[in-house]
Amino acid sequence: MFSEKANKIFQEVIEKYHVVNTVDQPFTNVYDKDTNLLEHLLYRKCWIDTVQWHYEDIIRDPQIDPVAALKLKRQIDASNQDRTDMVEYIDSYFLEKYKDVSVKENATINTESPAWGVDRLSILALKVYHMHEEATREDASEAHREACQKKLDILLEQRVDLSTAIDTLLNDIANGDKYMKVYKQMKMYNDDELNPVLRSQK
Repeated sequence: MFSEKANKIFQEVIEKYHVVNTVDQPFTNVYDKDTNLLEHLLYRKCWIDTVQWHYEDIIRDPQIDPVAALKLKRQIDASNQDRTDMVEYIDSYFLEKYKDVSVKENATINTESPAWGVDRLSILALKVYHMHEEATREDASEAHREACQKKLDILLEQRVDLSTAIDTLLNDIANGDKYMKVYKQMKMYNDDELNPVLRSQK
């Protein structure tokens, strides 16, 4: 199943990141895009999400230097753009894969594309990893660990449900029961023609 592959890759990425555990570590994709394109895209997607997860931790430091915070905000903006781009690349993969499917007359469209489901699955993998850390943290109180374990149990259940939903959607698309229609994310805040503040600086 697709979700089993995705969850395995996401776990692989998160564990790899935490070996060094710094946002500025070099990135190497272990999957070749020419021979394993889907795996390549999933690996890159989760790496972006993992780095951004830690960007968000850092910027919430109440003692952060304002200049450093502004720089980090720019990095988060760039990361958000990369994240959106990767979602679109993954959806392009699925569009190509299912392009020859005969769509049934009564086929319906889903509320989100497959790749936006993958986006949520990647973030969920990060929540599971870090909640597990908290649920097993030895210097935390027993009450804290118990509370986090309950949250972890819910996250794991959510991952099963989301994985099942994604696999079902892809199966429905493959059978022609649903069809894909992807709208490009028309981000305005990074575009110097659409953002009035950036436009005024030209």
